[in-house]
Order: sequence, then C-alpha cells, then structure tokens
Amino acid sequence: MPHARYSREEIGRRGRELYEEQIRRQVETKGNIGKIVSIDIETGDYEIGDDTGIASTRRLLSKHPGAAIWAERIGYDAAYAIGGTLTRTSPE
Repeated sequence: MPHARYSREEIGRRGRELYEEQIRRQVETKGNIGKIVSIDIETGDYEIGDDTGIASTRRLLSKHPGAAIWAERIGYDAAYAIGGTLTRTSPE
C-alpha cells in the first residue's frame, strides 16, 4: 500500500540511511541478530520485534499513527528472502 507522503524509494533511502548512521551500532548485538527493526523514517524512533516485524511495526504505529516505516533484518543484507538466502553482514 503506498504511503501518502513518501514514495517507496524515499522510504527505503531514508530508512537505510537512518539504520546505517544512527541505529545499527545500537541494535546489532548478538541477541538481536536475525530480528527485525522497524524504523519511523520521520522521527528516527524504532522498535525491535520478532522475525516477521509485525509486532514492532504495530508498536510504532500506535505511537506514531500514519508513520512511514522501514524495516531491516538486524545483521543481514535483506529483511526477507524469496527463493534465495539471506547473507549475514559483517559487523564493523
């Protein structure tokens, strides 16, 4: 479903930027590897959830109704893989 204020590309760009510049070093811990982090691209607020990201996205939307949310799988190159495999990123 498209977002009213942002294109899919803009949500992706801003979400990846926030993750790499501000959030990654805080959440990429041994206990969080493989979990989903959902990020509100306007506020930078984030929630960590299970492997589907549904709970973390719902928590963010309850705090920020109408938020534009980007999701990342912590420690991997993609949130989901269809017909392929996820590749583990190396910690810095």
